[in-house]
Amino acid sequence: MDLTFLGSSNAFAADGRYWSSFIVDNKYLFDAPPTLLPHLKQLGVNLREIETVFLSHHHGDHFMGMPFLFLEYFYVTERKDDLYIVGPPGVKDWIEDFSERCYPSVCGDAGYRRVYIDASPGEEQIAGNVTFTSIPMSHDIDKMDALGYRANINGKTVAYTGDTMLCDEIYELAEGADVLVVDCTYAEGSGPVHMGIDDIKVIRKNLPPEVTIVLTHLNGQPNTNGLENVITAQDLKTFHFD
Repeated sequence: MDLTFLGSSNAFAADGRYWSSFIVDNKYLFDAPPTLLPHLKQLGVNLREIETVFLSHHHGDHFMGMPFLFLEYFYVTERKDDLYIVGPPGVKDWIEDFSERCYPSVCGDAGYRRVYIDASPGEEQIAGNVTFTSIPMSHDIDKMDALGYRANINGKTVAYTGDTMLCDEIYELAEGADVLVVDCTYAEGSGPVHMGIDDIKVIRKNLPPEVTIVLTHLNGQPNTNGLENVITAQDLKTFHFD
């Protein structure tokens, strides 16, 4: 399984990094930041082969690349296969409305179907060839639904917290995962609203050592010395997992 990071920073593009997002095996995309399209092209990803997009929540650095992907499919890259888009309940209205405001008629007939799937937390669901489970995370809970995802892809299991504070649901999310991609916004300490390196130390102690933890949504470079099997995401870098 290959995880390629399109970006690894938070909403402020700290240290000149790009907004956090990653793609698994060049087919399964987790979040869609504004720089989605140019980074997919820089990486040489075949845009026709992207099958599923998982959107964690409604903050702009996590979804604002979608209209540009639709625009590409409308005018440049012919697509025939269904595109599955998973997100918090109401994801279709949210994404289609936003995209039409950016480019009127971009959500018209472009030769393929956009299949929206409202995530139903705690239930196993299917999007294309992937089975997944979503779990609510602790991030701006009074303002929006924020979800983490656990997806089974080609015999491996990847879990992704999206943005969150430390919460017990992270351990539920990580159950059975080979790789856990986590919010580590704070290079020192922890919280509010997001996690930091102190939270990662707690998570590392409570998960089996064979679960690889990948830190993203960074606001600086955390010190991972002494943390077994913890790595830091980098923009446009691929990590391979056997």
